[in-house]
Amino acid sequence: MVSPIRWSDGALELLDQTRLPAEEVWLRCESDEDVAAAIRRLAVRGAPAIGLAAAYGAALGMRSGGDGDADPRVRFERVATELASTRPTAANLRWALDRAREVVVERAGDGSDAVAAALVELADELAAGQREADRRMAELGAALLEPGDRVLTHCNTGPLATGGLGTAGGVLAAAWDAGHLSQVWVGETRPLLQGARLTAWELGRAGIPFRLVTDASVGALMTRALVDRVVVGADRIARNGDVANKIGTYTIAVLAARHGVPFFVVAPLSTIDTATPTGDAIAIEERDPAEVTSVAGHDVAPVGAAAANFAFDVTPRELVSAIVTEAGVLEPPFEESIAGALGS
Repeated sequence: MVSPIRWSDGALELLDQTRLPAEEVWLRCESDEDVAAAIRRLAVRGAPAIGLAAAYGAALGMRSGGDGDADPRVRFERVATELASTRPTAANLRWALDRAREVVVERAGDGSDAVAAALVELADELAAGQREADRRMAELGAALLEPGDRVLTHCNTGPLATGGLGTAGGVLAAAWDAGHLSQVWVGETRPLLQGARLTAWELGRAGIPFRLVTDASVGALMTRALVDRVVVGADRIARNGDVANKIGTYTIAVLAARHGVPFFVVAPLSTIDTATPTGDAIAIEERDPAEVTSVAGHDVAPVGAAAANFAFDVTPRELVSAIVTEAGVLEPPFEESIAGALGS
């Protein structure tokens, strides 16, 4: 699988995920504004991948240009504010910018160009760290599955979402390789169809058997005992273990609890936000209602129909069986296991 993020000749190149699966188009971002626009319109998406894009975007924003003598710290805060505003729910975005801020403060006296170079190095380190975290999560998560398992997943959590193996998607790939998986149920993930467009594309390329289903099919599948495990990713995990993920995840978790199906969340430690005590404090992004009233640019609702478009929902910790991180498999009580994993 190709990584959706690459640094080339002083610019950030992103695989435009809005164009998949019909065509593979790369965007060349030469400024922080370019990166912010790409994140905002979901050309790059997935919490870990967003964080990496923001780290490279911060480097682009620190280039000297016309105000090369400006205080790098002042410039960084402008750049960081713009990037942070693009996706308010994804924890990895702010995590990456916080790491970048530490570099800027440390190197501010060296000038903007030196700071920019240091930020590229940081972004490269974060990308390598994410790849290693993905490998470890895949290994740990695959061990939770059993031969013959039929696994339901939601949204997209493979290489496109992280730049590595993926979170939940990486677990599925490792489980398939280990003989612990027979089939993946892929929810379409309305309104933007990340499951249908992206996860199906990834699984097909990897040769992993899957069947695409409508989001509303989950209850019917579980009633017929056709789902053995649920494995999903996360965009933000609160300190108490509440999980924000793509809209529809909470519904799946409730149904899984009703039918006794284990519900696993796979996410790196960078997705855990200790400054957020519970899921009630997580800001939920609301996107353009037109994404609901149209599909691929074609209206599917009457002209002028009102719509709401919440991008995420929050799954309470009591519905989560375990959280798979690169530091280990965290189990309830999550407040304690999360604190232990973070060393806090």
